[in-house]
Parts: sequence; structure tokens; C-alpha cells
Amino acid sequence: MRVGNRLSAASLTLAISVPLFGTPLAALSAQQKPFEFTIANIMRGPELYGREPANIRWSADNQWIYFNWNPPGTRWDLPTVPYRVRAQVGAKPEQVTAAHVDSMAPYLTDGPAMRDGTRAVSARGDLFLIDKAGRARQLTSTTAAETNPMFSADEKTVLYQSAGNAFALDLATGFIKQLTDLRTGTAPTEVVARATGQTGALERDQLQLLQVIRDRAFADSLQRANRALAIAALTFKPIYPGNDRVTSLNVSPNMKTAIIIATAAGSGGGAGGRGGGDAIGGGGRGGAAATPVAPPQAAAAGAAGANRSTIVPAYVTASGFTEDIPGRTKVGGETGARYRVGQVNLATGEIQWMSATGGDADKNLNGVRLIGWSKDGSTALLSANTADYKMRYLMTVSGDDARQTNTIDTLRDSAWVGGPCSGCGGFLPDGRIWFVSEASGYAQMYAIKADGTGRVALTEGKWEIERAELSADGQSFYLTTSEESPFVRKLYKMSVDGGARVEITKEHGGHTVEISPDGSKLADVFSESNVPPELFITDANGGNRSQLTVSTTPEFRSYKWIKPTIVRIPASDGIGVPARVYRPQDVGAKPNGAAVMFVHGAGYLHNVHDFWSTYSREYMFNHLMATKGYTVIDVDYRGSAGYGRDWRTAIYRFMGGRDLQDHVDASKWLTKTYGIPAERIGLYGGSYGGFMTLMALFTAPRYFGAGAALRSVTDWAHYNQGYTAAILNQPQDDSLAYHRSSPIFHAEGLEDPLLMLHGMVDTNVNFQDIVRLTQRLIELGKPNWDLAVYPVEDHGFTRPTSWTDEYTRIMKLWDNTIGPNGSKGKMK
Repeated sequence: MRVGNRLSAASLTLAISVPLFGTPLAALSAQQKPFEFTIANIMRGPELYGREPANIRWSADNQWIYFNWNPPGTRWDLPTVPYRVRAQVGAKPEQVTAAHVDSMAPYLTDGPAMRDGTRAVSARGDLFLIDKAGRARQLTSTTAAETNPMFSADEKTVLYQSAGNAFALDLATGFIKQLTDLRTGTAPTEVVARATGQTGALERDQLQLLQVIRDRAFADSLQRANRALAIAALTFKPIYPGNDRVTSLNVSPNMKTAIIIATAAGSGGGAGGRGGGDAIGGGGRGGAAATPVAPPQAAAAGAAGANRSTIVPAYVTASGFTEDIPGRTKVGGETGARYRVGQVNLATGEIQWMSATGGDADKNLNGVRLIGWSKDGSTALLSANTADYKMRYLMTVSGDDARQTNTIDTLRDSAWVGGPCSGCGGFLPDGRIWFVSEASGYAQMYAIKADGTGRVALTEGKWEIERAELSADGQSFYLTTSEESPFVRKLYKMSVDGGARVEITKEHGGHTVEISPDGSKLADVFSESNVPPELFITDANGGNRSQLTVSTTPEFRSYKWIKPTIVRIPASDGIGVPARVYRPQDVGAKPNGAAVMFVHGAGYLHNVHDFWSTYSREYMFNHLMATKGYTVIDVDYRGSAGYGRDWRTAIYRFMGGRDLQDHVDASKWLTKTYGIPAERIGLYGGSYGGFMTLMALFTAPRYFGAGAALRSVTDWAHYNQGYTAAILNQPQDDSLAYHRSSPIFHAEGLEDPLLMLHGMVDTNVNFQDIVRLTQRLIELGKPNWDLAVYPVEDHGFTRPTSWTDEYTRIMKLWDNTIGPNGSKGKMK
């Protein structure tokens, strides 16, 4: 979110554009077609409900909004393309060329501005300086990319990085000075080898007998001394971080020192982390490279104690050969990267390794990052997490002396440190530091002096800050929060001293806002639970609001999509668990006496809300089931995002415990509220939702009648490090947590019909997961299950035909088991 003062640009009317709309919005509505409510139709996905306007950027003169988008009805497999629209009521988007966007790049910067707002620096491969009149001065033109620009403390110099080193560009003269010479390994030492034995004896005789040999030895010695003097005379010295790998380099605005963050040699980063959408964790499909695979017995023998990566075979390939996709490691195989923090004296090149936590605990850090520098460069602010995920440190470091460090805040969590906006922070104009923390149990904002004293809460309450940014003048914060309700997201403005917040966006739903450079207008991507995201322009005072995009097709708009009712289901521990309900009566259908639960993925994800769901296809599928008489509910079970720390960590050391109990309680609620018997309640979901479906059928079969598990984790010891170890610790250290949380250890409990569906090239939850569970079910003699595989699909399916096949099978499962004509317990 860009806020506050940015610069104008007079020369913005460059070559453009292809008009999108030749008719007004009202005329588009008149062109509606009857909606065909079939699985094949709704699984077209974005071809039907459209693409969300993304990568929103303002032009420096506040006149244009640039974004990436596709018009309604664009094919599902086409990438989004650049558009722009005038920032005024009634404007229509225009497609622009890549060349136009490239030429406009300096004017779309989110780079830093001078304190008085007169000039800003932009990095788009090369560096540009933009003045208040809108003139762009190109500062560099190189084949290497210049990145991370910032102004020096006196604002006479632009500091930036290129090819792994730091540089300074004098704005008055254009002179560029290299500030660092970062190299790999340890500093070389010049050692004069002395021969021994026979060779040594002969060399000594030569030196004693012949003057010419003595003269040559003297010349060599003099040459070495001169090289040493030349190195000592350099304006900057080579930096050798030893065997560590430098991952971050940040020069102080006073240009005296630099902070480097290095990964210790021999350590590896946990593969993946929390993923967005349906993914449980990180991991995307890599390139296919042919790699020979050893026989299973040889691999097992050779891998004892080794840190191995997974391999995902791709069977449908252009070559006709099976090709292996390199994958991630498994949890426990590596315990995360180990980080060190060093301060480099730019005059001498010497590194002073510092303590990020005040002691030897630095050796146990798995995440360190520099949040920022104070304007004068006197102080750096760093954040560091411990490898067991249970502590986060905020630390200040003197820009002149690395020995002057101070831990100003320590956040401890008996489960794991997390929550929204956990990396938000920075310096206030008066020298104080602001940051977001779950210390109160909810993600709230705090301010503290640089010496660690005077901590105050700037916000408080049982709601969460999701985005936070300081305005350009340093006097206000812009906050996106759930203050009104956990089911909406709105933008607020607040003084840097805290106090009352002014609501900027008024509409009930979800707002993602980019504020114009002059602060007068909002580019607001807004959605409701039954209306996909669209781009709106609004005056900052809330007036003159206008919709600028229409992303949905007339076909989609022709159907009356409902806003699911949000209820609180009473849980067995007395907590009200949020859920959305799709009732047959809401779509003009008659209840058929059965119900289905949709279980969202990712674990830590928010899906019960009054804005558009990341599960767009499932939203439509839930409607389809309701039209067939099924009552559908969607639960934000324990572990979901949006409800504070205790909700987030309720699954610690037992996934499939409290989160599953919330679904058991929801089953009881369906029986009590709608008279639906447990044997006629099904549940389905993907990724973490698939895992929950397996745990439900394996460990709580009396409350459910059937289930469909999509791309599900079956054994957490086979998932990645970054996500799993935070919740369950390491498998070699906490086998109880892994065994009680992994469905494969409970497969003997399966009684009801189970449909499993999995992509064969899933690089996140590997296909091996479902294969191992399948073998376990075979060995247990369980007959009441089926497996559908998708040879070309990764974790997140892409092809409409795959989606259609998947959900056709799921609907058939309901109709044949829990439905009014089903067998109520056996698969047909």
C-alpha cells in the first residue's frame, strides 16, 4: 500500500492503448445469458467469474491507475496483461503495451522519496530520479540490475545494490563509488612454501652459493610487500564472510557501515512456508530434469542420516520419457538455516559478527531480517526468530559500532510465534520504533524507544491488524484491520501516537487499498461474499465512488448468488465457532435431509467472511449442492486465521485434535438444528482440508457418513520443514505429535465411504503421500474407498477438465451415499 506524498509526472501520456468497453455497464447487464448450473460450467473458474485486478500502482501525477487484469471471458490459461484507467468517475480501462509499461516504470515507482517530497528514486533495472515537475533523469544504464535504492542521510547520494555489492551515486556529479567488495570464502593468505627433504637441501645450497638466487628471493619478497601495501591503500577492502553465504546486504544511510545477514555453512532453509490459498505450505513446480533413480533398497541404504530432497516423477511429458521434478526436503531432514549477522566497516572491510539475541542463541536462529534504518543511519532495526519458532527478537544495532546492540522486544510463544503483519515495523520521525505483535493475543501495534524503554500500545482490542504503513509525512498510519468484525476488512487512518481510528472505507466487505501519491484518492479493490473483486476509485474522504472494472461475465452475473449466512456454532469447549451456511431454501430448493461440510485448506487461512473467497469454485459448488437439497456449511475451525493467537495455536502438537472437534461439534449442530442424522453428513476439502477429511473418517466416524479428500497430507513427517516443524516440532523429537496428527496411523478406523483425489505431479503434498496411504488401506483390508489420480496436475489444479472430473466424482459420492437415494454407508 503506497501512502502519502509522491511526485507528479507531466509526461505520462505516452503511447497506449486499446479501449476495453464500447458500451456502458448497464448495456453489459442487458446482454446476459441464462446461467447453466453444471459442474463443467462452474469449473471454468476465472473464465466465468473473472480475474481480480492485481498489482495496483498509481502514476506519479495521481491521474492514472495501472494494474494487471484480463477482461471478462478470457481463457483460463492466458496470463493477465497490463491495463490502465483514469482515476476519475466513469473511466474505462485501457489495455496498454508492455513497451508502454516499461517506459512508464519510473513514474510508477514505490521507491523512497526525499523528506520534502521534491524528488524520488526509482529502480526498474536502471535507476531514475524523478523531480517534482515530473521530469525523469536516468542515473544508470547497465546490463546489471540496480536494486534497493535509498537516499543517504544527507540526501546528496543514492545508495543502491548491483551484482551483490553496494554502490553510492553522487547526485550532483553522477560519480559512482563502489562501497563493498563482497567475495566468497575466507581471505587468502600468502604463504611462502619452504621445501623439505632433498629438495629443501638443494634450495638451501643454491641460496647460499649464488648471488642471483639471493637477488631473486629479495625481489619476490619486495613484490609481496608492495602488494600488501597496495591492498592497504584501497578505499575499501574485500569482504570475506568465511564459509557463510550472504543473503542480505544493507548499507547505512551514513555510509559508514553495512549490515550483512549470512546463512551458516552446511545449514539449509526449511522448504516452503505457509502458502496462500489452498496450499498448506510453500513449494512450486520446478523444471523437469532427468535424474537417474537408484533402486529403493540402495536409496534407503545410501540415505541413512542424509538430508535428501524429494523427487516427483512427471509421466505426461513432451519427450515421452518419465522426467523427474526436483522437490523439497521433508521435515526433520534439515532443521532450518542458521543465520549470522555481521556489521562491515566500509573503510576497512572488516566484519564484526554481532549477537542478534544477546548471546549464543544466535547459533539457533532460523530467520533474520533487517526491517530498516533510521533516517540518519545511526541505528538499524532487525528481527530474528529462533529455530524452534518460539521466540522473536527485535533488536537495534548502532550504525557505527556493532557491539552496541540492544534487544528492545522479545515475543515468546509456548506454541510458535506468528500472526498477521508479524514483519511490520519501522522508525517514527521522533526516533521511536513501531511494530506489530501478538503479545496481547491479537496482532496489535506498539511503539517503543530505541533503547527499549517506554513501550506503549498504540492499538488494542480483540481484532487484528493485517496491513500497516506509515504515511510519507510520518504523522499517520494507514491500517487494514478487522476492527469492525472478523468477517470484514477495512482501511483506517490513525495518528502515530495512537488514539481513535478514522474509518476511510465504508462499504461492508473486503477492501485492499492503494492510496494515490497526493493522498486524495483511493484505488480500492473491493469484494463482497457474492461479488468478486473489482477496482473502484473513491475520494479519500469517502465521496465520488465509482466502479472502474467489470471482471465477471454476463453469464456469471445472471445467476443470483447468495451471501451465505454467518453463524456461530457452539463448540464443546464453550466457544462459538464461525461458519457460513448455504441452505437449500436460500436458492429455492427443498432440503433433501443430507448435509456437506467444506473444509478450507492451508490451516491458517480465513474463509468465513463477507468478502470474496479464495475458494471461488468451491463457493459455486456449494451453491450447486444447495440447489440439489444439501445443506452446506463452511467452518473456520481452530487454527484458522482471523481470530487471534489462541485460535491460531489451538492445533499445536495435535493437528486433527481441536480443529477436528470443531467439525464434530458442527455435525452435532446440523443434527440438532436441521434434524440431519450424522450418517448423512459428508465432508470434503483439499490440502489441509483433505487431511481433516481423512482424520474425521478415521477417528470420528460416528459423526460423518462419507468424505472426499483432495490432495491431502496423510503423514506430517513427509511434509516440509517450514510449516510443519512450527506446529508439531521435529519428528525425531516429538513422535507423539506426529503419530497422533497423521491420518496414516489411524487408517484402521475407516468405516464410511472415502474418495481420495490427488495430482501426480504435486510438488507440495507429494503424490507419495496418497500412495502410502493407499498401500496401508490395502494391507488393512479396507474395501470402502476409491482413488482418482490426475497425471498432469500439481497441488493447485489448473485445467478445467481436471476440476470437472474431480467435482463430478465428489457429487456422485454424495448422491450415492449420503443423498436421499444413496446407500448411506456404501459406495456404489
